[in-house]
Amino acid sequence: MSKTIYTNGLIYTLDSNQPLVESVVVENGRIIDLGTHLEMTLQWGRAGSIIVDLQRKMVTPGLIDSHLHMSGVAFNFLDLDLTGVKSKADMLDKIKQKANTVDPGKWLIGMGWDENLFTEGSIPTIEELDFVAPHCPIYLKRVCHHAFLVNSKALEMSHYHPSIDVPKGGSVVLDSHSKKPTGLLLESASQLVTKHIPEKTYEELKNGLRQAMKFAVKKGLTSVHTNDPAYLGGLEQTYKMYDELLNQEQNGLRSNLLIDYPFLPDLKEKGMFAGFGNEKLQIGAIKIFADGAFGRRTALLSEPYSDNPSQYGEAMQTQDVLYSIVKEARELSFPIAVHTIGDKALEDVLDILDQFPKVNYRDRIIHASLVREDLIQRLVDPSIVADIQPRFVVGDYPWVIERIGKKREAYLYAWKSLLANGVICAGGSDAPVEPVDPLLGIHAAVTRKTPGKLETWNEGQKISMLEAVKTFTIGGAYATNEEATKGTISRGKLADMTVYSKNLFSIENPDELLETNIEMTIIDGEIQEV
Repeated sequence: MSKTIYTNGLIYTLDSNQPLVESVVVENGRIIDLGTHLEMTLQWGRAGSIIVDLQRKMVTPGLIDSHLHMSGVAFNFLDLDLTGVKSKADMLDKIKQKANTVDPGKWLIGMGWDENLFTEGSIPTIEELDFVAPHCPIYLKRVCHHAFLVNSKALEMSHYHPSIDVPKGGSVVLDSHSKKPTGLLLESASQLVTKHIPEKTYEELKNGLRQAMKFAVKKGLTSVHTNDPAYLGGLEQTYKMYDELLNQEQNGLRSNLLIDYPFLPDLKEKGMFAGFGNEKLQIGAIKIFADGAFGRRTALLSEPYSDNPSQYGEAMQTQDVLYSIVKEARELSFPIAVHTIGDKALEDVLDILDQFPKVNYRDRIIHASLVREDLIQRLVDPSIVADIQPRFVVGDYPWVIERIGKKREAYLYAWKSLLANGVICAGGSDAPVEPVDPLLGIHAAVTRKTPGKLETWNEGQKISMLEAVKTFTIGGAYATNEEATKGTISRGKLADMTVYSKNLFSIENPDELLETNIEMTIIDGEIQEV
């Protein structure tokens, strides 16, 4: 295979041995040399070599999203996308338009709504949902995937009745006067409905996932750590789908699969382990939920919610159950990746981890949204990675301050404190909860504000542009123990690079990130077509 020389660029390697170079030489998907334009073209630019002129554009190691749900991004291509809707009227209008294309009795599925973005109106009532879609059942996931809206047709097709057994940890919200369902379901109550929704076909899911991969690559991502089996038909089907797309069809996006803990027996049966697969597709950590989210006050706090002192949130598992799950994972030498939003949930998870020996792969704390000083110190551990989602400041402020109170805000999304204390942090989006675009995550990390707004939230927790870029490169590599092959532009590493229209390290105003385009996404040394 011929060599390719990417040259005449501002190539920030994030490797302290050669921090800034002009040229990178690639062969067989690996970086074999790097240096000045003159050195590399003289040494490697003989007949047969391919020269790619970067036109003085900025280049970094390939961007990595350390936590998202590619299945959810895929569903945005298949279902109704309510992301960013700004009012109840607009939401109902979108539902009505979609309903007009749905046959009677067929399900209308959607996701992404967030009432905190509404400039007018509140969550649609079940009566309003019935009015815009009287002929088809509706199931709409909130942006956090912890709350859901349904209409009467959905409840009817789910055989709902007032005395129905609601799965533990969930609730059907009732009107305070009529005691009838409002259409809002919380947490596991969604299972009352989801078990009646026909599954999409394999080809439908695969086509959506293919589109999601291309979209992620277009946004500059070269690797993702994604959690999907619960939405793509289980472990076997999920792995098969990714294997076909990545290894057979040669779609470029490298994917590390987080596997939900109920599939541990399937992993054991198939002989799969952490790191199983190849450089395109690997099995990763075991995904567990420790608590919920701030939006519905289900994130587990050590002190009560400021706007509802009777509530502390909810543990998704008892400590005994959490212990048994981790034990089962450890018996198969798996690391765990635990969703922890509240500080008490984080404390509980760390207490469990302290009771088990480390494995060869790092454990992951997903979100670590609210911390305390003592918890930060416990996270300073080379075997633990905090998967942070900087863009959460856009989705959660200012309403989240009402939930946790001003006193605790200093420890909310405390990325500067985490990094300054030596906690390994990996950047992600949690898409489709937040946009998959990593530049939006980097913007949130360095500005801590919503694009177009003036107000900055918890300014002392801003991080530098370099720190932000490192979380989406080096941090992502550490999260899957791939720092020897990813994260920096270094000899011998995978030739994954992202090329930008602007130099992120020289822009004066971070808002210029919002006007920055991805010029090229390079995976395995090849420019990806999107």
